[in-house]
Amino acid sequence: MIRVENISKSHLGRPVLRDISFVVEDGSNLGLIGPGGSGKTVLLKIICGLIRPDSGKIFINDVDVMSLKETELAELRKGLGMLFQNYALFDDMTVSENIAFPLRQAGTASEEEIQGLVKGLLQEIGLPTAAEKYPNELSGGMKKRVSFARAVIHQPPILFYDDPTAGLDPVTSSKIFRLLTQMKAEHGTTSITVSHDIDGIKEICENFVMLERGELIFYGSREEIEATDIKFVRQFWDASSDDELG
Repeated sequence: MIRVENISKSHLGRPVLRDISFVVEDGSNLGLIGPGGSGKTVLLKIICGLIRPDSGKIFINDVDVMSLKETELAELRKGLGMLFQNYALFDDMTVSENIAFPLRQAGTASEEEIQGLVKGLLQEIGLPTAAEKYPNELSGGMKKRVSFARAVIHQPPILFYDDPTAGLDPVTSSKIFRLLTQMKAEHGTTSITVSHDIDGIKEICENFVMLERGELIFYGSREEIEATDIKFVRQFWDASSDDELG
């Protein structure tokens, strides 16, 4: 479904990513982990076609993303769900309107269906009374949940999550991870999830990529990462927090 081949990227002469390659199988969830500043978000944006790499290729369903024109990229993104750390909510829209936006843009669902889906998602993310609020009335954690609901409402076949539980309490984080699992079970979703919540991501991903200073230092299954003899990888995996590494 997703193939990353020899991706490299520099910023102001400093390498951000160095020769990264891996595959995400159809219907699987890949966990993208590593310390802060290791290049995870940049890599995710390259895969989505939001940033161009200096070298390498990205294939989504055997389509060479780097070869697409902007109009073709826009069409490709219609089949993607993307949740990034800056929320990207529309300030002049209510919570309900923000979540419904992808479906209204697609024009494939009736207003009654849209309202039903929005109401159901608000319930599932623990914000049943927030439908008429505006983003500036929400906390950071609430905005994160609304962004998540908007990313998944049109049930895209491919989803990209950049730290979907950052800033959320453990109960809400658990709900979000459960929704990720549900999306995959019900719709066969293929996804890449960046997360610092190692305990949470362990339960939802079959395979993992770990970056360190822009380099891929591990790529394999949960069983392989738990058996690895790469000290830094084991330390990160078992500590479940960058800060505990010292």
